[in-house]
Amino acid sequence: MRNSKMKKYRSDMTQTPDGKAAGMNGTASQEGAARQDDKPITRRRLLRAIPGMASALAFPGLVAAAGGAKRFSGTTLNVSIFSQAFPTLLRRWIPEFEAATGAKVNYDTPAFPIYNQRADLELSTHGSAYDVLNVTFIYSNRWISAGWFTPLDDYLHGPDTPSDWGLDDILAGARAPETGKDGKLYGIPWNVEVVLGGAARFDLVRKAGLDFPQTTDDFVKVLRAVNGKDDTAGFIADNHYGWTFPPYLHAFGGDVFRNAPDDLLPALDTPEAIAAADYFSGLLRHYGPDGAVSYTADQTLQALKTGRVNFSTIGQTYLAQLGTSRSAATAAFGLVPQGPKGRFPGVAVHGLGIPAGSKNKAAAWEFIKWATSKDIVARAVAQGYGSPARRSALESPQFKRRQDINGYDLSRLSIESVELAGKKGYMKYRTVSIYPQVDQQINKAIELIVSGQMSAAQAMKHAQQETVAELRRSGVRI
Repeated sequence: MRNSKMKKYRSDMTQTPDGKAAGMNGTASQEGAARQDDKPITRRRLLRAIPGMASALAFPGLVAAAGGAKRFSGTTLNVSIFSQAFPTLLRRWIPEFEAATGAKVNYDTPAFPIYNQRADLELSTHGSAYDVLNVTFIYSNRWISAGWFTPLDDYLHGPDTPSDWGLDDILAGARAPETGKDGKLYGIPWNVEVVLGGAARFDLVRKAGLDFPQTTDDFVKVLRAVNGKDDTAGFIADNHYGWTFPPYLHAFGGDVFRNAPDDLLPALDTPEAIAAADYFSGLLRHYGPDGAVSYTADQTLQALKTGRVNFSTIGQTYLAQLGTSRSAATAAFGLVPQGPKGRFPGVAVHGLGIPAGSKNKAAAWEFIKWATSKDIVARAVAQGYGSPARRSALESPQFKRRQDINGYDLSRLSIESVELAGKKGYMKYRTVSIYPQVDQQINKAIELIVSGQMSAAQAMKHAQQETVAELRRSGVRI
């Protein structure tokens, strides 16, 4: 985006998500207080000075000794992150960053697909319009491998980054997708989303003398026992099957590609993939509600919250909302079921990085360092943010209070899932640029199997053929 287009985003930088004006929160009082040292310290003066003092402490070394000049005065940063809860909260606090550093921030938060289109075009043409961009999970391999982002190691270990900033506080499993083949880190995670298992009517499971299912065999046993009891269907999954099916695909020993990201030949027609598709589709066909293939993530959540459906494997941010629903007293949670080849929870990560073409890399790093700091993440969590990547936030009392539902600790389950994904590396399938094409074929295949139009073998072989043909038409070498 050219600078002329950037100007229109300045108009909404002074507004909070509810449309109210977001002032400087008293940060200017830091300099004013310095000019009034000869005046008595009153309670009012102290309260006015506190926000400014906090900003100074958050940015050590940014205010030069001579005349109070700030290191990045006169610098304009162009920042773009897709619209989500954390970037929305961040908008409120950007004036504090500007006051502390002297930099001005053009802040852009378009919708997810629009953001990805713009960012991919900007990066692929080696543009310099942006200084900070989100390293989108599904594009991370393409963007990082192509050299379109700046390695952050020198900044992380440089003199401008305090030793207690806490890189190790960010979960290792979250850092893994933001790391290139060279072992360097290219994005600082601000978001991690995890697929967990949840039951809305676990009282029916207890009544049947069973426990939370740990394996795929256990899962079927439990669903057989509770399906239809008290007018409650057994299972539902978000119909974005390119996201909700892979944990089962991996559990049965299958994969999306033969060996992503190096060998991108699709592997949808292997015996393991067919067995997984037959199992997963069977859960929906035999234990799902009417119209199961039409359920979006939001509809799945509503079915769980009202107790119309018992089990789902869905994102932790959705399951956490059961804590404030009519299902709170009967809910239970666990990891996704373990299959014959192990347990593979879905995990997605987003991070902030510096495009290689940025002309303000030092200031860009200050923004990233600030936006992903312990302090800012803690403030976001205090405002209800539910997908932090920092262990300190995940284990904080504020976060755990919301994540402790009916005696189950979703925070602990999330951390365990992220670390599993980091160690095993199976989420690489989702970080390659051609995955969206495969994603659509998986969606179609599961729908065909659940509806009975094709067998699992027929549908997955058809998906394999269609995917290979589409990739070749697109010029992808496989």
